Amino acid sequence: MANKINTKEKEAVRQENIEATVSKTEQFFKNYGKTIWTVLLAILVVGAAVLAYGKFIYTPQCQEAMEQAFPAEQNFQNQEFELALNGDGNIPGFAQIIDEYGAKAGKAVYLYAGICELQLGDNEAALSYLNKYKGKEPILAGRAEACKGDAYVALDDYDSAVKCFADAVKANGDNLLAATYLLKEGLAYEAMGKKEKALECYKTIQDRYSASVEAYDISKYIARVSE
Repeated sequence: MANKINTKEKEAVRQENIEATVSKTEQFFKNYGKTIWTVLLAILVVGAAVLAYGKFIYTPQCQEAMEQAFPAEQNFQNQEFELALNGDGNIPGFAQIIDEYGAKAGKAVYLYAGICELQLGDNEAALSYLNKYKGKEPILAGRAEACKGDAYVALDDYDSAVKCFADAVKANGDNLLAATYLLKEGLAYEAMGKKEKALECYKTIQDRYSASVEAYDISKYIARVSE
């Protein structure tokens, strides 16, 4: 009998707790319901606006930007760097595409523009574009760093150059392109008078990238800095 009483008491307490919780919840929505619905409505409106922008504005702009960039990419492949960068009045170059669309044609537009400026001898402008390139693909990221290194060499900033070449090597890992960037790094160290650091670069080419083109005559570089 005592067990039945205890059970009833527990059930009564549980019911009271439920009623108290419901009462608090009702009071909460009574006090803040309008604010909650306003916030939810705002979230829905913002979400709908973002989806609409992506579908009707951003995506079409990206498509348009890529179409505009195609002739510039063709000119770049043909090594017509002035035309690729600045266009001819009828078709835009990378400079105009970046001004109008930013990276909507793809992150590589900054790399293309930077290489064009480098080939045309404007190293400061090349660095301005290359520093904006944020691509993650290893080979392209490595090339961007190496191009920055070339620009710094042309500006006699060898400290910055060797850092860029080292980053290019790191980006490429076991790829034989790393040997190209190691050679550039070594030459930059030589220009700084740091023969031991240059020797490290050349030895790495000899030991780790023996199948590379750079390894074929690396012994002459090693001999030069070992004197």
